[in-house]
Amino acid sequence: MYEITTKLQLSHSVALFKIKAPKIAQKRKAGQFIIIRINEYGERIPLTIVDSDTTEGTITIISQEVGKTTGMLGALEEGDHILDVVGPLGKPAEIKKVGTVVCIGGGIGTAPVYPIAKELRAAGNKIISIIGARSKNLLILESEMQSISDELFVATDDGSYGHHGFVTQVLERLIEEPVTINMVLAVGPLPMMNAVCNVTRPRKLHTMVSLNPVMVDGTGMCGACRVTIGGKNRFVCVDGPEFDGHEVDFEELLRRNRSYFTEEKMAMEELTYHEGPRCYERNI
Repeated sequence: MYEITTKLQLSHSVALFKIKAPKIAQKRKAGQFIIIRINEYGERIPLTIVDSDTTEGTITIISQEVGKTTGMLGALEEGDHILDVVGPLGKPAEIKKVGTVVCIGGGIGTAPVYPIAKELRAAGNKIISIIGARSKNLLILESEMQSISDELFVATDDGSYGHHGFVTQVLERLIEEPVTINMVLAVGPLPMMNAVCNVTRPRKLHTMVSLNPVMVDGTGMCGACRVTIGGKNRFVCVDGPEFDGHEVDFEELLRRNRSYFTEEKMAMEELTYHEGPRCYERNI
């Protein structure tokens, strides 16, 4: 059992959790993730390790309530426990000095961008960050991204804060400026990462993305997280989660991620959470 030591509500559906997991805290590196299981009947889901504290023996994750399991996780409070926490999993991000890196986080994707951008900055790179969300109240980690960025730009779809529009529009503006960009890192919804790659591909601008497909065991055994990269099968859990964005078959990945859409919707609508004296139903 893994204790939740801290919970911070970042928005109405997004929360930050610190979980007691000393061994994972000591070993994790930027870009890696964990797989959690809330209880013995629950499914296994992957979540990025946003940060860790080896003194406290905790790891930090950020979760958005979009399905049954993330809904159940969002209902937990400080002092509650998670049955299984497995990790660190996946390959660490490749951290080296390349020059100027544009780090783009879309929505909850800012959570996995942050630890990688932090390490890239520590390696001597100039970090220009772009974070976006549908509206201001859905933005996360703005101050944290500001602290590790040489420049930070914010975009919201509805214009409630920062640039009125998409992160790709800010990226295009930066590319047109007289500054050399050596690499782009983009993490967020699949359509956003695909759009970023469509901007950078004709410019031959090296672009890395972090993928989060359907995943079960996290060890390369089940094949659920199969993706096509450069025309070859790869497994995100052991070969990723980072890949060259220009080689990702986004159309196939979008189709695979929608495979259980109906079942996920039904499960979320019927979500019932029981914990001691607490018992309530949530329809999200």
